[in-house]
Amino acid sequence: MIFLDAAATTPVRREVLEAMWPYLTGDFGNPSSHHSLGESAATALAGARTATAKSLNCRPAEVTFTSGGTEADNLAVKGIALARQAADQALNRVVISAVEHPAVEESARYLERFHGFAVDTVPVDGYGQVTPAALAAVLRRETALVSVMYANNEVGTVQPIRELAALCREKGIPFHTDAVQAAGWLPLDTKILGVDAMSISGHKLGAPKGNGALFVRSRTRVEPLLHGGGQERGRRSGTENVAGAVALATALALVRPGQEHVEALRDDFIREVLAGVPGAHLTGHPAERLPSVASFCFPGTSGESVLLELERQGVVCSSGSACAAGSDAASPVLLAMGIPSDVAQTAVRFSFDASVTAAELHEAAAAVRHAVDSVQTLGIR
Repeated sequence: MIFLDAAATTPVRREVLEAMWPYLTGDFGNPSSHHSLGESAATALAGARTATAKSLNCRPAEVTFTSGGTEADNLAVKGIALARQAADQALNRVVISAVEHPAVEESARYLERFHGFAVDTVPVDGYGQVTPAALAAVLRRETALVSVMYANNEVGTVQPIRELAALCREKGIPFHTDAVQAAGWLPLDTKILGVDAMSISGHKLGAPKGNGALFVRSRTRVEPLLHGGGQERGRRSGTENVAGAVALATALALVRPGQEHVEALRDDFIREVLAGVPGAHLTGHPAERLPSVASFCFPGTSGESVLLELERQGVVCSSGSACAAGSDAASPVLLAMGIPSDVAQTAVRFSFDASVTAAELHEAAAAVRHAVDSVQTLGIR
C-alpha cells in the first residue's frame, strides 16, 4: 500500500510511543494528586508544556493542552470572542475566511446562533488565498476576533499569516490561526508569526489521535468551554492527558526544519499527473502551498470512483477533508475558489509525510493515470 492521505492522519512514531509509554503504564498518576504518583505525572506534564512552548517560541503558561485541533479551534474562536464580548458588548462580530476548517466555521456559526454574533466571511482568490486588502475590507470596530487558517487542509494553500496578523494587531483585534496542517511543515514561531492564538494537533505529526494544544498569547482573555476543577490555568478543566501531552511535545521536537526534498518530490508528482491525465488541473496555489499536498480535479470523472480505483491499485488517498464525515456534496473550499460544483466533485487529494519516496510517487502517478482512464472508459459519474 502507498499511503498518500497523511493530511488526514499520520502513523505514530516509535520515538513518540516510547516517550509516552511510561505514562500509560507505571506512571499513571493524576497530576492533580498530592502523592508521589501524582507528582511524577505533574512533573511530566510540566516538562511537556515547557517542550511544547519551546517548539512554539512562547511561554509555557501560554500553552493549553486539548483533545486535538477541533477542541483547540473551538476554545480559541468561542473562548476569545465570548471573553471580548463580556468586556465590551459592542464586540459582536467574528471574521473567518471562506476556506476554514469546519471546526472554525461551525464555532463561528455557534456564536451566531446562540450569542448574537455576526459572522463576516473573507473571500479568497482562485488559489484559495486571503489577501490583506480583502481582510481589511471586512474589519469593523465591532470585530471581536479574526480566524484565518495557516495552510488549507484540502488544497494545501498557505496564507500570508504574518501580514494578516499584523493588520489585525494594528487595529487591536485578536488573530487566531488554525495551524493543524501547517505543523510539521511550516515555521510555528508564534513571535515571528505575530498571532494571538494558534491551534495544533498531534496526530498530524506522528503522535496518537486525541491530543493537541492551543497557544494563547499572555493577556488575551479566554472564556473556558469546559468547566470543573480549573486545570490548565482555568482554561480547560478536566484531568489532563499526560501521555498525550508528552506525545505531542515529543512529536513537535522531532520535526526537522527544511522539507525541500519533499517539495521537489511533490512537484515531480504534480508534473507527472498533469502530463499523464488530459484535462486534469491542480487546485490551490501553485507555489505558496504545503510541501506535502497535491490536489487535483479530474473533470468528467467521479472523484469517489477514482479513489476506489486507486485503492484497488494499492494507492490510498482522499477526496478532500477527512472531517466532512458522510458528505458527498461538493467541497465548500473548492466552491469558494470559484470551481464549478460539477468539477469540484471530481477532486482528489494526495498528501504525504516526509518518508515518502520518489518511487512511491512515480508509481502513484501511473496509478492515477490508469484510474482516471478506467473511470472515464466506464463512464462513471
